[in-house]
Amino acid sequence: MRKPKLVALDLDGTLLDSDKRLSKENDLVLARAAGEGVTVVPATGRFYEAMPEEIRRLPYVRYVIEVNGAGVVDLETGEKLVRADIPWDEAVAIMEVLDGCDVIYDCFSGGQAFMGRAHYDRIPEFAPDRHYYKMLTELRQPVDDLKAFLRETKRPIQKTQFFFRDMDLRARLLKEFPARFSGYTVTSSVVNNIEITHKNANKGHALTALGTALGIDVADSMAFGDDLNDVPMLLAAGVGVAMANAGPEAKAAADLIAPSNDENGVAIVLARVLWGTQRGGKDAL
Repeated sequence: MRKPKLVALDLDGTLLDSDKRLSKENDLVLARAAGEGVTVVPATGRFYEAMPEEIRRLPYVRYVIEVNGAGVVDLETGEKLVRADIPWDEAVAIMEVLDGCDVIYDCFSGGQAFMGRAHYDRIPEFAPDRHYYKMLTELRQPVDDLKAFLRETKRPIQKTQFFFRDMDLRARLLKEFPARFSGYTVTSSVVNNIEITHKNANKGHALTALGTALGIDVADSMAFGDDLNDVPMLLAAGVGVAMANAGPEAKAAADLIAPSNDENGVAIVLARVLWGTQRGGKDAL
C-alpha cells in the first residue's frame, strides 16, 4: 500500500469521538504524520467557524474541506481554493418543496448558518442527540422567515439541510431526491437529516481539486469517513477508510475498515500504514 501524502478526515463519527472530542492518540499520530510532510485536511459538513475550536487551532492544519466540499479554504492565506454555491432563488425553490412536511430546515451562507424562527424554536423536537442540539442552537442564527431572508439579501448558499421526525418519510425522500434534484448533490451526515449542495459540492470533488492545487495525485491520498456524505471522498481517495461505526454505504465504498471513532481508529490505521506499527500514538511515536 502506498503511503499517503494527503490525509482527509471527516470529523463527526470519524476523527472525533462520541463526545465530539479529539483524542490525544489521534492528535499525536496526525501531528507526527504532518511533521513528516503529510498534508492533514479536515473534511466536514460543517462550515469552518462551526468546527470545534480544538480542530481549528491545530498547528498542522492549513487546508479545510468545509460544507461537504462546497468550499476548500487555505487557512494561511484565507483563499477559497474551491467554491460551489447554490443561487438564492434555487435554494428557496428547494425549501418550498418541503414546506408541507413535518421538517425543520436551515442554510449555510458565508460562514454562517441561518434558520427561520419558527423552525429554530422546534429544534428540541428534531435534534438527534444532546451534542447536535447544542450545535444547532448555538450556531444557527434565527431569522423571522428564512425564505424571505434569502429573497431580501439574495445571498448564495453552500448548503440547505432538512431534519426529520418521521424516519420513513426521510428514507423515502432520500431515495427520491437524487432524481428530483438531479442538478444537486443530495446526501446525509446525521441519522435524521438530508443535505442538499451544489452538484459539484462533494468531498470527493473537493479532495481531488485540493490535490491538484497542491500537486498531489489523488492516488496518493487517504480518506476516513463514516456516513453517506463521505462516500464520494472514500471512492475518490487512493485508499478509503470507513470506521467500524460507519453506515453501510460508507463501508461499501471503503477499501479498509478501521476501529470505531471511540477506539482511535484513525490513529490505529494511519500508524500502521505510515510506520508499520500495530497500535496508534504510543507505539507510533
